[in-house]
Amino acid sequence: MTYLSIGLGVLILVVGGELLVRHSSRLAIGLGVSPLVVGLTVVAFGTSSPELISSVYGQWIGKGSLAVGNVVGSNIFNVLFILGLSAVVTPLLVNAKLLRIEVPVVLALSLLGFGFAYSGTISGVEAGLLLSILIGYTVWLVRSSSGQPPDETSDTEQTHWGISTGLIFLALALVVGGGQLFVTGSVQLARTFGIEESVIGLTIVAAGTSLPELVTSVLACLRGEGEIAVGNVLGSNIFNITGVLGLSGLVGAEALSVSDGLLNFDMPIMIATAVICLPIFFTGTRIDRCEGAVFMTYYVGYVVYLVLNATDHAATASFAHAMLWFVVPLTLLTLGAVGFRQFGAEAAE
Repeated sequence: MTYLSIGLGVLILVVGGELLVRHSSRLAIGLGVSPLVVGLTVVAFGTSSPELISSVYGQWIGKGSLAVGNVVGSNIFNVLFILGLSAVVTPLLVNAKLLRIEVPVVLALSLLGFGFAYSGTISGVEAGLLLSILIGYTVWLVRSSSGQPPDETSDTEQTHWGISTGLIFLALALVVGGGQLFVTGSVQLARTFGIEESVIGLTIVAAGTSLPELVTSVLACLRGEGEIAVGNVLGSNIFNITGVLGLSGLVGAEALSVSDGLLNFDMPIMIATAVICLPIFFTGTRIDRCEGAVFMTYYVGYVVYLVLNATDHAATASFAHAMLWFVVPLTLLTLGAVGFRQFGAEAAE
């Protein structure tokens, strides 16, 4: 029943997330919102709704570490795996606006979240501040959008909008039910194998609730809409830190707890993934396949370390040292290649 609950929860989450993204995007575009803003808000927030429901429900039943682990793990998964896989599918063009604003915003919010969690808990006041940042960011983003006013619509188009609105509410119901099933099954699985709930949140829950982002980003790349894919990832990370942590910290009788493992290892990894984006994004206007492959390699190494550490495997320390000596040179080599490519492109102009 545990595996059935997890599997059914994932299925419902994917179906609900897909419906939510498809029809929310249709409404947003019909209202004249630009594709970039759609990716950063409607698509990003919609695909992050599973993280929101799962984390809020986890905190509601007293599993705060699972809620925080879900956010941290999802942000790591979004950048390293989803952005990496999307770039492997097709090189991603990076919008200049993302370079100037969203990438630094993700890094700043990652540092802010770590600062709030450093005491071991995220208080209601801190959670409220995170939620306020999300509201302010969204209002500013919509107002600064260059999208044009929507054209006049026919009665048939308005009817389609009405259907989409109804399907959005149906999608939200599916996401709520799927999130509850998934969290319940994951907690039971953690107890069965004696694995810390934060580790389950960082891996199974994080990857499962990020499936809508994965599907949406890869499909966007296949359709030649890489801008939406990158905006989806960055917007989802912004929403996870501000909206998911914010709302999760406001529910339940106690403050949102943060385990030592999250503080000492996983949250710094989340910050590092945001830092890695800075040089790769700023030294070029796209993310190539080789850079995407590097991101995915990082994520595989991260998950392997989590599993080894959770099971107290004898190879944990050796693997950590090997990854250190592998990751640093690989990062420097990749950044060097990116810089050389950009230099060559500028010299050719």
